[in-house]
Amino acid sequence: MYQGTNLPKVGSYNRAVVLEAIAASDGISRVQIAAVTGLTPQTVSVIVRRLLEEGLVVEDGSAPSSGGKPRTILRVDARAGYAVGVHFDPQELSIVLADLAGRPLARLHLPQRPGVRPDAVIRTMARAARRILREAGVPDGKVLGVGLACPGPLDADGVMVSPPRLPGWDRVPIKGLLQEYTRFPVTVDNDATAAAIGERWAGIARSAPGLAYLYLGTGIGGGLILDNQVYRGSSLNAAEFGHITVEPEGPECYCGNRGCVEAVCCPSAIEAALGTGADHAAICAAAASGEPAARRVIERVAQRLADAAVSVVNMLDIDLLVLGGPALREVGEIYREVIARAVAERPLARRLHAVRVETSPIAADAAAIGAASLVFHATYAPRLGTLVSG
Repeated sequence: MYQGTNLPKVGSYNRAVVLEAIAASDGISRVQIAAVTGLTPQTVSVIVRRLLEEGLVVEDGSAPSSGGKPRTILRVDARAGYAVGVHFDPQELSIVLADLAGRPLARLHLPQRPGVRPDAVIRTMARAARRILREAGVPDGKVLGVGLACPGPLDADGVMVSPPRLPGWDRVPIKGLLQEYTRFPVTVDNDATAAAIGERWAGIARSAPGLAYLYLGTGIGGGLILDNQVYRGSSLNAAEFGHITVEPEGPECYCGNRGCVEAVCCPSAIEAALGTGADHAAICAAAASGEPAARRVIERVAQRLADAAVSVVNMLDIDLLVLGGPALREVGEIYREVIARAVAERPLARRLHAVRVETSPIAADAAAIGAASLVFHATYAPRLGTLVSG
């Protein structure tokens, strides 16, 4: 949970701290907000009054008090704003409409044909965003923006830079074009970071100060939240967990190294390892039902993911590791069990604290819901930079 500050000239930061405390709770009183944020009761009361006036927060019943009158419960008004989340995967577009509480209200999935020009794909994204808003009856004035989760690397302006699984997309200004075609503000991030933000805003990680998100899709990526702040690195492309080496003599990866997690654990690597011509979905289904050959392949992949997870835990000393993404399919629990056992037994600090390993409850749509959450996070999340900016 964020801590507020009672110094002057930090009103916007404290406002975001209070709103985050309300959003992370299942109902919270003013007294409880003061306790968890470190702000004075007077400061909390002033901020809450403004949030009520703005319509972002509502009073919703009361809770018993140990003395005096009952405490009024505050909640985020989920209807105060909406965002569209777009996840661009090489094989599929996933579009989600979410309310301010991060709850998905509508979903749309559009398969992608290989070789379609970037401009045509981005126009399809824009039409899909407009369609989902129209069908849900959400007016433009209630839309805070569009969030876009897509493969990286991305530069600071939302331009794709040589994405390895998307030939023909180098230097495509995907953020600017989607903003032009939708006529909404667009917030963009790589798919794994978006998924991590989605878990923080609306999933199982609302109160975790630090987490690593291992994203399993067409490729394998990661997202990081450290000390309550999203960590992106100097080029905005941190947490490439898919390029941790787990088999030094393994197959060559497109990044130039050998035996990377992605090279041995992505869906196409799983298909090649079994060698029967079955696709990834069929292999996962077979492994989940106990078919021996498929199970062996998935368990080997789980062990390699666990090797990478132990490295991440040792390096970052996090409290929570979340597994998500569409490639989990029916085998998510196999992965979770193997990884949880490894991070319980192998990290250096294992006797000092336990690391939770959880499968995202929104795993299949994690990046799309995370993309919508990018908008809420960019608009309302506390940022330490606001304390030092001029």
